[in-house]
Amino acid sequence: MKSFKELEVWRKAVKLAALLYKRTEKFPTSENYVLIPQIRKAAVSVPANIAEGWGRGSTKEYVQFLLIARGSLMELLSHFAIAHELEYLNEAELSTIEAGIDTVGRMLNGLISSLRLKRRPGKP
Repeated sequence: MKSFKELEVWRKAVKLAALLYKRTEKFPTSENYVLIPQIRKAAVSVPANIAEGWGRGSTKEYVQFLLIARGSLMELLSHFAIAHELEYLNEAELSTIEAGIDTVGRMLNGLISSLRLKRRPGKP
């Protein structure tokens, strides 16, 4: 691969971030300085960390950035659980968001596992 842009996980993370940005536009203005920025920061962190890790000089660093991206996904799950409790989104919307987060998470886990196997001594 020539670029992180060819990674399906990066493309899906970008689409997820865009979806979450749009969804937070419907939150009450009282969340303009609390929940909305937290969600948006975590959402853009996922593809950004995938890209930044790609640009690092070692597999170990790349894995570390992928782990940070995965952590941001877990942060998003928490933020949206709170948003659901506050009735900013309904059950169907929450399920759709959680499914998107789960998909990106599984892809990240696969990439992390693959890279970790590649790093082990004695592996081609």
